[in-house]
Amino acid sequence: MKGYIASVAARRLFVFLAAGAVIYAILSLAPGDPAQVILGKPAIYLYPQEETEVFVNVKLAQGQFDVTEPALGDGWRVTARPDGVLTDETGQNWPYLFWEASCSAQFDFSQGFVVPGRQAEEFLLLSLGKLGLNAQETADFMEFWLPQLEENPYNLIAFQQQAYTDLARLEIDPAPDSLIRVFMAWKPIDKPMEILPQPLQAPARQGFTVVEWGGSRVE
Repeated sequence: MKGYIASVAARRLFVFLAAGAVIYAILSLAPGDPAQVILGKPAIYLYPQEETEVFVNVKLAQGQFDVTEPALGDGWRVTARPDGVLTDETGQNWPYLFWEASCSAQFDFSQGFVVPGRQAEEFLLLSLGKLGLNAQETADFMEFWLPQLEENPYNLIAFQQQAYTDLARLEIDPAPDSLIRVFMAWKPIDKPMEILPQPLQAPARQGFTVVEWGGSRVE
């Protein structure tokens, strides 16, 4: 009798543990809660084929702007030249349009790269070229982000496309022929980890080209 009771108890314990394991597995696959992040220093470059009056606006899905330069108002209205120089309505020249915002976001790290801090410069030079940035845009990107990556033992990096597009939509009139948006989400980590490499490619720069880059540090 005692053996039978012990057997029943063991079976019930096994079923309980198995059910717990299934529930844990399901929960582990579910997406986590969105984190509060800074969409850091997105910079927008305009390269028309001839001097052109351009309207640009950034529409956030949620969150708020922390800073915009020049002041965004209901959108930027600038005169853009083929060399990238932008002149606002007050006559001031700008190399690019700048904005930064705070919002809740969930980025995709199913693919990406683990980059030692000491190799961050080499990684960015290679990756940003593949993503379509030219030499000046790459230098501007690295001036802002490289010091932050270099100070960490390792960095988990994933360039975002859909998640960033969902967070911040660009309105541009006249519409560009080519649009390149590069957004880097990254986390400082203490040791290497396995991750599926992310393929990188960019559309050709043809006609009126608009380029934007930015990033977020995710804790």
